[in-house]
Amino acid sequence: MKPDLFEAPDYYNLDELLTEEHKLVRDAAREWVKRDVSPIIEDAAQKAEFPKSIIGGLAEIGAFGPYIPEEYGGAGLDQISYGLIMQEIERGDSGVRSTASVQSSLVMYPIWKYGNEEQRQKYLPKLASGEWMGSFGLTEPDHGSNPGGMTTNYKDMGDHYLLNGAKMWISNSPFCQVAVVWAKNEEGRIHGLIVERGMEGFSTPETHNKWSLRASATGELIFDNVKVPKENLLPNKSGLGAPLGCLDSARYGIAWGAIGAAMDCYDTALRYSKERIQFGKPIGQFQLQQKKLAEMITEITKAQLLAWRLGVMREKGTATSAQISMAKRNNVDMALTIARDARQMLGGMGISGEYSIMRHMMNLESVVTYEGTHDIHLLITGLDVTGLNAFK
Repeated sequence: MKPDLFEAPDYYNLDELLTEEHKLVRDAAREWVKRDVSPIIEDAAQKAEFPKSIIGGLAEIGAFGPYIPEEYGGAGLDQISYGLIMQEIERGDSGVRSTASVQSSLVMYPIWKYGNEEQRQKYLPKLASGEWMGSFGLTEPDHGSNPGGMTTNYKDMGDHYLLNGAKMWISNSPFCQVAVVWAKNEEGRIHGLIVERGMEGFSTPETHNKWSLRASATGELIFDNVKVPKENLLPNKSGLGAPLGCLDSARYGIAWGAIGAAMDCYDTALRYSKERIQFGKPIGQFQLQQKKLAEMITEITKAQLLAWRLGVMREKGTATSAQISMAKRNNVDMALTIARDARQMLGGMGISGEYSIMRHMMNLESVVTYEGTHDIHLLITGLDVTGLNAFK
């Protein structure tokens, strides 16, 4: 087992923009990843198993609902702290970050923002501690980029709702205790429902044969005449804007997380370039390899500044959905490019599980698609700057 020698690049001294609390939170997450994730993650990815043993550690570093108020079990941190935690976790593995991101932004966030006090008290402390894990049901077999076309629905049966439909590509679904599910009522209006494991007709089959996010559990949510108590309806927001608001929080976390994956690939390639001797000198001494490394650190630095500025605006409540889309799209694309260039620098060793690069590259192929594809986010920016809707 190779030691985790990661050193985070900070070419523009961005640490000077962070508070002492930011750095303490980040460094705690970084040390946890080095100690508890790096030694096991390659084996977990090779076996295509989510390492459930790390759930307690994720809770301890505040990865579940970092910005949720302390009265509900959260850490009560700001948005930059949330971003930094996601960065450090994804430096370890995108699948582990997905687990934390779903729990925080797609399960805890809607219960906190759209739920009532009884729902907050019932679910949030158990989700924050990792005692309960959650999943988010929006994507359907026939409705991905067009979530408004969903067919999952529920009917008012007097003393309960009757839920039918299916969701797929759902992180955490195989082992979740609760799922925040988006479905249409009889008038076609989208609402959120909290579905609990054990409700008759609710099943969560696991998705196998993935080449990406192999250390993350993915599955389906299937609802066959599930009786959902009326008190499990999220009362404070409905319509498509409700799940999209959750996705804003998750996409913001991804914008930071992708930087972590990129930093790990860059650090690995930089270290390798100084050690690997060809033609009598380190490969880092060749111009084409220096070009790759120089471009990597430049793009990482730009992404760091983008994410930090977005975090400042999000903390103020001024960040728009379109601005979040730009950061998610840019930073994931940046990380993918760096992973591919770093893989080339390592030659044949780049595909080996001895190094993290190929695992990051495969994971990022999912990250560039989920929670808004690369092209959809491009069109969101296009709509924002032109005012002309290319979706219709």
